[in-house]
Amino acid sequence: MKEEVYRADGLGYSYGGRVALREICFTVRSGESLAVLGANGSGKSTLLKILNGLIFPKTGKVEFMGAPLTEESLSGEFLKCFRERVGFVFPEPDVQLFCPTVYDELAFGPLQLGVPDSEIKKRVDELLEMLGISNLSGRAPYTLSGGEKKKVAIASVLSVDPDVLLLDEPTNGLDPRTQVWFFELLQSLKVINKTFIMCTHDLSLVEDLASRAVVLDESHRVVFDGPALDVLKDKDLLLRANIIHEHTHRHGGITHIHSHGPYSTHDEHD
Repeated sequence: MKEEVYRADGLGYSYGGRVALREICFTVRSGESLAVLGANGSGKSTLLKILNGLIFPKTGKVEFMGAPLTEESLSGEFLKCFRERVGFVFPEPDVQLFCPTVYDELAFGPLQLGVPDSEIKKRVDELLEMLGISNLSGRAPYTLSGGEKKKVAIASVLSVDPDVLLLDEPTNGLDPRTQVWFFELLQSLKVINKTFIMCTHDLSLVEDLASRAVVLDESHRVVFDGPALDVLKDKDLLLRANIIHEHTHRHGGITHIHSHGPYSTHDEHD
């Protein structure tokens, strides 16, 4: 059996008096591709921030590789180990791009981890080539297009060669061509057994890339944890969790019910 990367046990979190997560329990094993689904406000992004050690649960606990992931533990050698092994891609690339040039963005992470200069240059050059952004190397990130910024943000995370990728709405703002590029990138990472956990509204991304799905409903609880293809077939669950929606209208004597979303249906009733 593959090693356990994350274990969440009874996680709860709130912002002031507003509950974001309730009694969240699940595990993630090495090499898994997990999609976290839910409506806006269900707690997906909060969960991802906890898994990245940006915030910490108010109740329950979370472990990374068997070690408690807490504010106290994220210091010393464990912090270095954790940041080397886990990379986080924010939904908006402007949040994580701050260096003067694209080259500096890709070099920043390895530099903080003490990677030798020669290895940093090798990593950065290889990533610029792999992602097709060598021509952007000397550009300031704020001058780039949305798709270019997303590529740079992803490259800056890959530059530390993490074992685990946390992706919050990874296709947000991407044009169709860049989405295809992103699908192909994640497929290549699956082949080399990277672990990734992504929060997304894009059900086609779930179908193509996720082996497993966790669904949060609007009560901020887990209501499904299982094979990704099973949840995509469960229209009632997707409706209850407000991941898809439907409306009814009539044409003469025929009533049409439309489900909206990538896996929509069109039912007719006399």
